[in-house]
Amino acid sequence: MRSLLRPIRALLGSVALLLLGNGLINTLLTLRGTSEGFSTTLVGIIMSGYFAGFICGTWFSPWLIRRVGHIRAFAFCTAVCASGALLHLIFVDPWVWLILRFFYGLAFVTLVTVIESWLNSQAAAHERGRVFAMYMVVNLGAIAIAQQILRLDNPEGFLLFALASILISWALLPITMTRRSQPVLSDRPKSSLRALLGFAPLAVAASALSGLAMGAFWAMTPIYAQQLGFDTGSIGLVMSIAILGGAALQIPVGRFSDKHDRPRVLTWVALLAAGVAVLMPLAPGQLTLFALYFVWGGLSFSLYPIAVAQLIDQLQPEEVVSGSADMLVLQGAGSAVAPILAGVAMHVFGTQALPLYIAGVLTLLAIYATYRRRHVSSMISGETAHFEPMVQTSQEALAMIFNGHQRDLFDDPSFYEEHERKRLVEALKGQD
Repeated sequence: MRSLLRPIRALLGSVALLLLGNGLINTLLTLRGTSEGFSTTLVGIIMSGYFAGFICGTWFSPWLIRRVGHIRAFAFCTAVCASGALLHLIFVDPWVWLILRFFYGLAFVTLVTVIESWLNSQAAAHERGRVFAMYMVVNLGAIAIAQQILRLDNPEGFLLFALASILISWALLPITMTRRSQPVLSDRPKSSLRALLGFAPLAVAASALSGLAMGAFWAMTPIYAQQLGFDTGSIGLVMSIAILGGAALQIPVGRFSDKHDRPRVLTWVALLAAGVAVLMPLAPGQLTLFALYFVWGGLSFSLYPIAVAQLIDQLQPEEVVSGSADMLVLQGAGSAVAPILAGVAMHVFGTQALPLYIAGVLTLLAIYATYRRRHVSSMISGETAHFEPMVQTSQEALAMIFNGHQRDLFDDPSFYEEHERKRLVEALKGQD
């Protein structure tokens, strides 16, 4: 383990500090916006700016990194994010905040791209699965801990914004002190979205709809808990519990999907998550709501990685990276729209519209998955891709996700033959 950690510990340190600051500022801005009198619709629009910037950054970041190098790009974007956190205090205006959130998202995805491409280059092929697992632990752990920093001060004060800016700035320290050589950034894979819509519509729909649900969770849950009367510490606890639920249950749910019909598992996970969301307005107290959020997080955080695994089941090996990159964009697009839709719903129908909106989105996914299973032949059984836990990330993480077992599978000629049979069956069924 030490030999594995030694070349990447500086990068993981930067990840932890960066995600602490990012997790804090994302929740903090939602709470501060409501205290400034912004409507839930307006807060939703502001928070959607981050996801819009994140999507645009997937095209901007490779250009910037190739132009100035990894460390300079990281320093440049860290300055943008750290100063952006403080600029929200200087310009308390919703439209200025929207612009700031857009550029923050643009810079943040560049930071993630730098770290993930560097992690990928530091790990041998047979170690990338374990490296990605450690990266995910640090990622989710830092976001969960960040929510507890909210207890240190009131969102209307200066301290929490300053702490977010300091943590993001400190992310520069480990990565700029490393003596490891900078990696070469891989080319952005050519988009295959039109092809994906033709032969993997369920995976495409699951990616977009999971974004519509999770984007609403990240952006609007702090307002939801605040309007229920939770104090700042309890609001952070709601967010942390959902994230910990996702960390605890993703792998068991995903491994179950590896061993059973994946579209059926996707259907039931979406349906159960929708059912848990429906129960939230009926929760008699905070403890019950905490328990519901833990279960909901475990189920909902699993949907996107199940969708990616379902996609890989239907792809040729040379198509996996481009297809998975398109899935990231689709989820980001759903996440960008979600805060606006959820904010409007909460403004028109009240606080409890948030869990009901999320339940509606997940029910729609379950219905579509059921339709696909009943009207399109099931995938022929055989060797399938392995589920890997994921959060919204950059395309540079994809090479780490495909561990040695999957690479060995891709090298097997029978794997190609099996996927050709699967695609043929799909095509023939679509003509019926």
